[in-house]
Amino acid sequence: MDRPSIPTDRRHHVIFAVVTLLYWTSLYTHVPILSPYLLEELKVGAATAGIIIGAYGFVQIVLRLPIGIFSDRVRRRRPFIALGLLTGALSCLLFAAGSHPGWAFAARAMFGVCASTWVAFTVLYAAYYARSELQRAMSAISFLIVAGQLVGMGLSGWLAEAYGARATFLAGALAGAIGLAAAFFIKEPSDGVARNPMRLADIGDVVRSAPLLRVSILSILAHSVLFITMFGFTPSYATAELGASRWELSLLSFAFMVPHAFAQLYSGRWVAPRFGVWPTIAAGFAVSGACTLAIPFAETLPALYATQALNGLAQGLHFPLLLALAIQGVAAEKQATAMGFYQAAYAAGMFAGPFAAGWINGLGGLQAGFWLGGATALGSVAVTLAFAAIARRAAARTAGS
Repeated sequence: MDRPSIPTDRRHHVIFAVVTLLYWTSLYTHVPILSPYLLEELKVGAATAGIIIGAYGFVQIVLRLPIGIFSDRVRRRRPFIALGLLTGALSCLLFAAGSHPGWAFAARAMFGVCASTWVAFTVLYAAYYARSELQRAMSAISFLIVAGQLVGMGLSGWLAEAYGARATFLAGALAGAIGLAAAFFIKEPSDGVARNPMRLADIGDVVRSAPLLRVSILSILAHSVLFITMFGFTPSYATAELGASRWELSLLSFAFMVPHAFAQLYSGRWVAPRFGVWPTIAAGFAVSGACTLAIPFAETLPALYATQALNGLAQGLHFPLLLALAIQGVAAEKQATAMGFYQAAYAAGMFAGPFAAGWINGLGGLQAGFWLGGATALGSVAVTLAFAAIARRAAARTAGS
């Protein structure tokens, strides 16, 4: 029967939503000020800043698949959610501990541990819905991601402007601590969401799945663009080239994140059902590429806000659809493993994007990194169309058999 694997009511959804919002708030209070903080306050070079920013993704490459496998093996999600809130709070405290670049690197790496536990969040929340509603579930959780990020990034500019960078780190720690307490009230059945424990022999079959590999490649490309731009060097462009204050960095975050949030909410619910999953993904990449290439030509902050509003909308179209495709058709006892592989793969984009952009920025200035990001997004359109053709042929073969 097509029904949720966890009987839930509105209260369970509300508790999960609150914990998720606090989790992402804790993770993102520092993001708008991160690259300016590294470049201007800690006085690190562009290449070193790229390494520190990219450490977040590198740790996830290493940890996300093992966490997914272990979660499937023990048939538990909630302990990993609690671990995420704990490490998020600790990460913020590491940032606040000192002004040496080593503290920033350690904090960013610990944030990678925190973000690696997102595997458990997504799989547990998917179980709150019937399998036919997977795209709707992933749109809802994607909206929660962006809403939490928006709260954290909005607090960041105000706190940094009024009280300094350290205040943003302490606010993130507080959000993580409150979320940790609330996480123990999340609904999870005593026997876990999987009816049969994950076998180690199944791991190879899961990670070699051709549809999963294709979706993972697209997500690597998508996250490379995101972490080159709004979560990477766009704030640095705003401060270095346009003289933005920390409060204006928050406005930049709002310009990107508000359209990003609503695009994620409605992508799986309204856009994809009307225009198709693959055309929606391709359109997101195309518009994102154009907006990224436009960043170096923005000569005023309002012009930059406009490019990022459209960029946020475009990038919000494909993320929930890729997330849903990652576990579509995967048995419940294997979903965390599949999601762990998918999220570990796109973490490679979180690392490679800012690392490559930081190196290129060191040679050609900030605009060079945006050219890289724009080219990556536009190249992803061709990759998406190729994968769409493969998916259509596979579906035709299945229908004909």
